[in-house]
Amino acid sequence: QVQLVESGGGLVQAGDSLRLSCAASGRTFSRFGMGWFRQAPGKEREFVARISGSGLRTSYGDSVKGRFTMSRDNAKNTVYLQMSNLNPEDTAVYYCAASMNSYTSTPSEYQFWGQGTQVTVSS
Repeated sequence: QVQLVESGGGLVQAGDSLRLSCAASGRTFSRFGMGWFRQAPGKEREFVARISGSGLRTSYGDSVKGRFTMSRDNAKNTVYLQMSNLNPEDTAVYYCAASMNSYTSTPSEYQFWGQGTQVTVSS
């Protein structure tokens, strides 16, 4: 069982930066591929970023590519999402998720989810 707790969300202005964190419980954190997803009101959950268990592989959704960077610190059981040049279209609840032994962008392949953190970008 893995418990995930996101933090770092808030209200920012367009063009600002923000860093989200996701702290995980458990001793096998490095075996999990991790992902960030987001969901805006009235929209489907959207893939934002993923990272392999080792941290050597990452990939990003088209809407955030070049602006967001995902990283992880396995010694701290934590993943991060550094977001820059934010715009109002980035407003959403951001979720951290863990997938056992998998590096995937498909939400259904993640077994564990955090409760989400709200990011609001004003224009």
